[in-house]
Amino acid sequence: MAGKDRKKQLARQRYERQEQRRAQEAARARRLKIIGTAAAVAVVVAGAAAFMVFKKDESTAAGPQCAYPPSAPGGQVKDVGRPPGKPAHTGIVPVTVKTNQGDVEMQLYGDKAPCTVNSFAFLAQKNYYDKTECHRMTSGALNVLQCGDPSASGSGGPGYRFANENTDGATYTEGTLAMAHSRQPDSNGSQFFMVYEDSQLPPDYTVFGKITKGLDVLKKIAKGGSQPAQDGKPKKKVEIQDVTIAGK
Repeated sequence: MAGKDRKKQLARQRYERQEQRRAQEAARARRLKIIGTAAAVAVVVAGAAAFMVFKKDESTAAGPQCAYPPSAPGGQVKDVGRPPGKPAHTGIVPVTVKTNQGDVEMQLYGDKAPCTVNSFAFLAQKNYYDKTECHRMTSGALNVLQCGDPSASGSGGPGYRFANENTDGATYTEGTLAMAHSRQPDSNGSQFFMVYEDSQLPPDYTVFGKITKGLDVLKKIAKGGSQPAQDGKPKKKVEIQDVTIAGK
């Protein structure tokens, strides 16, 4: 086969493979599309761009392996690298989030959401959350304090993303700790939210822990309100000073 014809053939094959992947991704995106729930308010990362859908590989004999591919350009505001692919925690992980308004103690579900806990613990140990402001307080159907963006803009992240976990039948009752993400599936980064009163949300936000102490701190912040009212920046400034992983 002439060199020119061979190049054309290779280009055509490459194009066909790309089209097949696009079709598969589009079909999966349609299957994962969330049907809006009445009175539900999305807990999202602002400025979302399109993301490829991916799943972590849980088929290996060595246990779950986590994927942390790059996020869309422009979202990274603090580069501390990426977590290891093998989760460092497989059980309950005690954590203390120290804020200027008081401490919030949590238990992370390393067994139910290993890749999420792996990321959160990695960022905490890299001091990613230190000196960051919680940028969103909501009330009404959704009662949460959202944190984890060093830019405090609602659009910042660590430069990588990862898949949802522990969402089957998830509910967002008082004391729940969950990940915020964009409107695209499996677009978690560093932003998380703490539920201070029962909230109405579709089961699409990774539940990776619970608050064991400090709900009174969150309720005090919520009582101060937000600007704009019901969904905006907390009127009481909330700054995370340190996140401590027990034993680390």
